[in-house]
Amino acid sequence: MAICYVCGKIRAVGNNVSHSNKKTKRVFKPNLQRIKIVTDSGPKKTYVCTRCIRSGKITKAI
Repeated sequence: MAICYVCGKIRAVGNNVSHSNKKTKRVFKPNLQRIKIVTDSGPKKTYVCTRCIRSGKITKAI
């Protein structure tokens, strides 16, 4: 579910590293916003990451 409609950014996996250098798995999720955008088939509500919104890769629908 956590995938950007424009760039395809998905969750990334890494480690929590404690002070004693113990490592446990953790997940980095993209900052997705559900917005209405203009597509070829008309306006559509999709999940888009904030980087794509900020860089102007999409056009918002009214």
